Amino acid sequence: MFSAVDHEYMAQALRLAEKGLYTTTPNPRVGCVIVRDGKVAGSGWHERAGEPHAEIHALTQAGKLAQGATVYVTLEPCSHHGRTPPCAEALVKAGVGRVVVAMVDPNPQVAGEGLAQLQQAGIQTDIGLLEKEARDLNIGFVSRMTCGRPWLRLKIAASLDGKTALNNGVSQWITGAAARRDAHRLRARSCAVLTGIGTVLADDPMLNVREVETTRQPLRVVVDSGLRMPPTAKMLLAEELLVVTASSDPAKAGRLREAGAEVLVLPPLDGRVDLARMLDELGKRGINEITVEAGRGLNGALVRQGLVDEFVIYFAPLLLGDRARGMFDLPELIAMGERRELRLIDVAMVGRDVRMRAVPADAKK
Repeated sequence: MFSAVDHEYMAQALRLAEKGLYTTTPNPRVGCVIVRDGKVAGSGWHERAGEPHAEIHALTQAGKLAQGATVYVTLEPCSHHGRTPPCAEALVKAGVGRVVVAMVDPNPQVAGEGLAQLQQAGIQTDIGLLEKEARDLNIGFVSRMTCGRPWLRLKIAASLDGKTALNNGVSQWITGAAARRDAHRLRARSCAVLTGIGTVLADDPMLNVREVETTRQPLRVVVDSGLRMPPTAKMLLAEELLVVTASSDPAKAGRLREAGAEVLVLPPLDGRVDLARMLDELGKRGINEITVEAGRGLNGALVRQGLVDEFVIYFAPLLLGDRARGMFDLPELIAMGERRELRLIDVAMVGRDVRMRAVPADAKK
C-alpha cells in the first residue's frame, strides 16, 4: 500500500513533528510535508498551541503548488474550529490530490471526521503509515484523549543494587552528567513534573529544566497530603507550582498560596491524596505527560495503584549496600505469582550509565 517514497516523506514529517517536542502542549506534536512532482513543495510543524497547525504552515509555503499534491501528515487533519480553523477544510480548498496520515486523531472532536471531510471532497486518503512512531511521539496526548489522564512516566536514578539514596538520605549524585542531562530532556518534554513532600523536605529541589534549552517550563506538582510544604521551599521561587493535598487546613493552604503556589484540595483516600483522582484532575487541565521524580514512598504508591505507564531507570555502575534506600515502597511478597512483571522496550548506554525503559507487561504499547 505504501511505497518507499511514502515512507521517506512520512519519516521527514515525523522529524518535523519532533521539533515541537518541548513546546506544543497541550496540543499534539504534528509534522507535515507536501510533495508535488517528486519534490517537497512545502513543510511545517505545529510549534505552539494557538498558532497555525503543521498543515497550514506547509500549505502557506507550498502556495499554488499544493494543488494536486500529496500531503504527508503525522496526525489526522483537524475538522473542528478551535483556536485555529480546521486543517481538513484548508486542504480541501487547496485542492490537494492525496493525503497520507500516520494515525487517526484520538480526540473525540475529530476521530475520523477530518478524514471523512477529505474523502467527501474526492481526495484520496491513506492511513497508518509509521503509525507506531506517530503514537509514541504523542503518547501523552493519546492517553489523555482515550483514558482521560496523562501518560505517567516514572524516572529513577539507582545503583546497580537498586538503591536510590544512602540511608541518611544523601542521593547526589548517583548517576553521571550525561544521564542527568538525559533526564532533563524528559522534564522538558513533560507537561508536569511530579514529586512527593518527602523529596521536597529532604532535597529542596527546583525540578525545573536546566540542562537543555527550552522556552517552556513544566508545571511542578507536589503530593503533600498533610500540607507540610514550607513556604520557603525553592520550588516557590520559580515557575508554576501546584500542591495537591488531602488537608483542609485553611491556614496552611493560605500561607502556600501567599507564597505563590496553587493548592488543590482533594477528598482524602485513606487519609492521603487520591492519586487516581489527582491524575484525572491533571488530565482536565490539559496535562499530556507527567514525569515522576520522587522517593520510594510515592513511587511505591503509584505502582501499587497501577498508575505507572512507563518506567525509565538509570542504573549507575556502583553499589550502595543493603541499608541504602530502595526504589519502591512495596509490600513483601510471599509467592512469585504476586510479582509485578514489566516488559523492556529499550536499553541504552547514556554516558557511563545504563538507561532502561519498561512498561507493565500487560500494556498494549
